[in-house]
Amino acid sequence: MPMAAAVGGLTTGFARPSVESIAPSTSYAAPVRVFFKPLKGRRVVLRRGGYWGPRCEIDPNSNSVRSDQIGSSAPGLSALELLKTSSVDRYTRERSSIMVIGLNVHTAPVELREKLAIPEAQWPHAIGELCALNHIEEAAVLSTCNRIEIYVVALSQHRGVKEVTEWMSKRSGISVSELCKHRVLLYNNDATQHLFEVSAGLDSLVLGEGQILAQVKHVVKTGQGVAGFDRKISGLFKHAISVGKRVRTETNISSGSVSVSSAAVELVQKKLPESSYATAEVMVVGAGKMGKLVIKHLIAKGCRKMVVVNRTQDSVDALNMELKDVEIIYKPLSEMLACAAEADVIFTCTASKTPLFMKEHVAKLPLARTDLGRRLFLDISVPRNVEPCVSDLETVSVFNVDDLKEVVAANKEDRLQKVQEAQSIIAEEIRKFEAWKDSLETVPTIKKFRAYVERIRASELDKCLSKMGEEIPTKKKVAVNDLSLGIANKLLHGPIQHLRCDSNDSRTLDEILENMHAINRMFDLDTDLSVLEEKIRAKVERGQK
Repeated sequence: MPMAAAVGGLTTGFARPSVESIAPSTSYAAPVRVFFKPLKGRRVVLRRGGYWGPRCEIDPNSNSVRSDQIGSSAPGLSALELLKTSSVDRYTRERSSIMVIGLNVHTAPVELREKLAIPEAQWPHAIGELCALNHIEEAAVLSTCNRIEIYVVALSQHRGVKEVTEWMSKRSGISVSELCKHRVLLYNNDATQHLFEVSAGLDSLVLGEGQILAQVKHVVKTGQGVAGFDRKISGLFKHAISVGKRVRTETNISSGSVSVSSAAVELVQKKLPESSYATAEVMVVGAGKMGKLVIKHLIAKGCRKMVVVNRTQDSVDALNMELKDVEIIYKPLSEMLACAAEADVIFTCTASKTPLFMKEHVAKLPLARTDLGRRLFLDISVPRNVEPCVSDLETVSVFNVDDLKEVVAANKEDRLQKVQEAQSIIAEEIRKFEAWKDSLETVPTIKKFRAYVERIRASELDKCLSKMGEEIPTKKKVAVNDLSLGIANKLLHGPIQHLRCDSNDSRTLDEILENMHAINRMFDLDTDLSVLEEKIRAKVERGQK
């Protein structure tokens, strides 16, 4: 039976057809084209009549690579090498997309975000799981108190979205339909713009906050050396860091209250009567990054004494050394409830996966001593440290990260002009990033051109050395080799510069394409230029708008 009939269209996953179905003698109603996703770190050997590698997609309507041609390929070729040496890689380049899928403070409530939150230590494992999906090549995870976003390079938009959404659902226990109601889903330029805006602080709860830039930097730091955090995703995040720095430098958008922690302190100021603010007893649970920021903002607002409850004392001692003229009293977690009974305002900012303050315990606490009569909980942790039902008690007021919108709204008007300036910078940086991404498409031609020149150089070097005889000293051999390398590199420099498509490129579309066609025609490189033409054309058109 013909393979096309047996497969019945596009299939994904692992397939192991019979020996007869892939033998060279089989007749076909239509040629068969086979697509392989490169497997990082693994080699897949295709043998005639034997093993059929994983992640195989068969298009019976294509007129390209036939199975008998694959059967005759050099033994030991990996799937990635097959892609590089055939026109099959055109499928990957044409269809691959940068995408972002996730939830953030603008689209989903905290009770959904906390279920999907991924601790930093698990980011590499999550990248590995994502890249194991059939249509995902590269991935990155950005998980903060305000967002959980997955950035991927996908071979297929539709299938990539489906696979990542199902992965998120399985991990969090949230149904796919519920995720789809609240998710952010952006492709290519829109995804790039989104990350640049995130890094610049334009998408944050507090406009222009600085902490998110540090978190984007941490994505790159954590991703170093992780399989799947590869060239495009790594380049995207590194460029986003540059954008974030440039926006803050050129627009001063970070002036004023620019972080979740500072907004939380401002909210306390608004909620407490003025007569109580100076005398309120303050307690901070957690002395990590967020806790440290809360403490500093409290000090900036005039607070000179506070209790800090933490798992260890070292970080609190370090704060006492750093922050002079302030009384910071350390208490262990075992004394948390006893300290809470003495506190009027409690900030919680730990990485605990379960609530620290339960309703039954908070209900037994004495009334706060402020004129307000209520104890204030500022829970800026995700997952939340204060059990949601605590807010049902009449003796307390509980605020979480979503409630900080009230503080943010008061500052937004002053920053609208800065946002417009930032958007202009981001638009310029998107063009630069797209130009860099376009330049990746010239890599196959550059590599083939270099390989062509290297073959000639190596051949002529061998001829020269053979004529010089076997008695030639090693030092002279090295000198002749270096001479040939120097000549080849100098001759390559000019043409390769004209093959590169970078952000400083001012040539017209016709000039760029003429150079590409000329190099390929003169040296018979047989590089598929159609994809590059489309990308360069799009780039030039964007530059003319």
